[in-house]
Order: sequence, then C-alpha cells, then structure tokens
Amino acid sequence: MGLAEQLEKAEGRQGDNFARYAALVTLAVTWLVMLINNPTQVGWFLLHPTLESLAMLFFTYGILTLQPTSQPRTKAAGVCAIVVNKIELGKSHFRSWHSVLGIIATGWIVIQILIGGGSIWFGGKAFGGGMKAKSVWKYHRLSGYILFPLLLVIVDLGGALSHWGEKNVPLPIRLVAYVFAPLVCLVAILSRMR
Repeated sequence: MGLAEQLEKAEGRQGDNFARYAALVTLAVTWLVMLINNPTQVGWFLLHPTLESLAMLFFTYGILTLQPTSQPRTKAAGVCAIVVNKIELGKSHFRSWHSVLGIIATGWIVIQILIGGGSIWFGGKAFGGGMKAKSVWKYHRLSGYILFPLLLVIVDLGGALSHWGEKNVPLPIRLVAYVFAPLVCLVAILSRMR
C-alpha cells in the first residue's frame, strides 16, 4: 500500500456498521415472519414484503458505500407481485398511505434511475455532457436524499402499522424492525449529506 493510499480519507462513517445491521434486522424479521406464517397461503403477496425489504437493504448498503465518496476508486467500487395478488383476491388497490406512497416512490425510483444513469452513462451525453451532466447529477443526488426517507416511512407504514404487521409481528419486534431500524438507517444516510 502506497503512502497516497494510506493518506486517503476513509470512506466509512461512524454508525455505518450499525445501520447495515439495522437494515439486516428489517430484512430478517420480514423474511422470518413471512416464512413462519404459512407463506403458501398469501400467494403473490409473499413477494411484496420480501422483495421490498431486500430493496431497502440494497438501497441502504448502496448509499453507505457510494455517498459521498472522496476517491474515484470507491465510487466505481416487488410492486408487480402486490398488484397481481390484489387482483387475484379481488381486493381494492391504494387504500392505505403505505400503498399510495409506495406507488409514488416506485415511480420516483424509476425516474431516479433514468436521471442518474443519464447523467453519467456515455459521459452524460443525455444531459449535454461534462458540467451540464454533472449539475443534473447533483439534483439526482438531492432527490435521492429526499426519496430515501420516504421509502423508510413506507417500510414503517407497511411493517409497523399495517393489518399484516399487526396480525403477524409482535409489537416489540415491529418497533425494532420497522421503526427503530429504519431510523438508524436514516440517521446513517443523512450523516452523509453535504
């Protein structure tokens, strides 16, 4: 390891590991609850909480890894299921805050992907390249810092306050997995803002 590599600013932040474990707690509790509560009886719904909690884990890990970075080397370094399930069961769509915010967030994520990718793929040509593309990327990043807390609120509404959560997850576990753990992830992510 060269002297320059030894003097590089560390990318990690205090609390990163705690946030990683918190995101894992949300994932583990969600998957465990789904698997021990007769998963074959819930049909397509099984995919919704399992894939959404996996997405939250990946978003948390991705942001903790990439935002903000000080070295280029480091920088380089389930919706359809719920719709099908509701159609099969003849249930209404978008009746809760969890579902309304969830569909808004899903659309926002697609836009985030397109804008973020467009600002860096092929040198940012989609947005004029160079500094023009870099200025778009700044707004993409700000948008992500607004979107992530919304996603955590959606996790909270779906796990802690939903009929499913109240029916399947004891209150103390709901509080840890769907209130406390997302708050830890939020604090860790917001500590990276600049």
